[in-house]
Amino acid sequence: MALAVLAFSSQCDAASCTTQAELPAQDRNALTAVGGRLATAVLGQDYSALQAALLPAEAGDWSGIRDTVELGAPLVKAGQVQLENIYLLDASTQTAPADTQFFCSNASGSLTVTMNMRSLPPGKYGVVLANAAGAPLAGQVGLVLAWDPTSAPGAWKLAGLTVRQGSFDGHDSVWFWTRARELAKADQAWSAWFSYEAARYLSVPVDFLSSPNMEKLGQEQAQIKASPQDAFPYALQDGDRTWKIDGVRLDASLRQADLAVTYDSTGVTDAAAVRTEATAVLSALLKAQPGLRQNFHGLWAVAVKDGKQNPVLELPMGQIP
Repeated sequence: MALAVLAFSSQCDAASCTTQAELPAQDRNALTAVGGRLATAVLGQDYSALQAALLPAEAGDWSGIRDTVELGAPLVKAGQVQLENIYLLDASTQTAPADTQFFCSNASGSLTVTMNMRSLPPGKYGVVLANAAGAPLAGQVGLVLAWDPTSAPGAWKLAGLTVRQGSFDGHDSVWFWTRARELAKADQAWSAWFSYEAARYLSVPVDFLSSPNMEKLGQEQAQIKASPQDAFPYALQDGDRTWKIDGVRLDASLRQADLAVTYDSTGVTDAAAVRTEATAVLSALLKAQPGLRQNFHGLWAVAVKDGKQNPVLELPMGQIP
């Protein structure tokens, strides 16, 4: 999630954002109705309703949207739609697709949410953020709506969709943020850094939105000394062998707080040797950074050889020697 202010062309200067509280009743009611209906369709896996609402220009992306809903089903299971925030974005004065930044401020100007949209075509858009209240994985839904003037009458259509969990093992963004602060004070730099990453990931279901809270989180994270940010490539001594770690990142693909470890492989191809090598790399990392074992679910091993990445395995911490 980008926290820095980006430079945009002058044609984007007129882009504007209106928050939910400042919206005229007609716009607020329309976005609430459409957002609620589509979020309900996501929770219910109502593909017909979602496809019928799809913006014609996004028809080619339907398979991706369908996959997002299907993969997100476990995240929102047993939940009820609860709309959290609605924003109206106006980029209708643009003359061509452009990277566009929106500043969404409340009436007093004391709180500003920033949205960075890449290659956004001219037009009006709505962003609807919703929760699957009561879902065990605290699923979140992010909807991007686009005003379609070609329909008769004009209507809000679905232009983008994300589904993301809101908790790992029952712990939400606030819990991970609090934990990150505790780990930073305890000089567990790597565990603190990735706990901040978990807090960021769980905070909102979209990656184009930044808030004062997210900026504060980023500032705290940047103050961590000896963090992994500048550690790579990271050399790990393992007996008479040295492993080279190219990167470590948060990985939520198994709906757990895992870390994916990318390393340079020796090029072994036998399945048993590949697994042995991957396990040795993960074990060496945990010996160098033991705090990770207590604070995360498991590690992914991603081997790199000749520029090609190959995910090898995922092991819970208890299975890594």
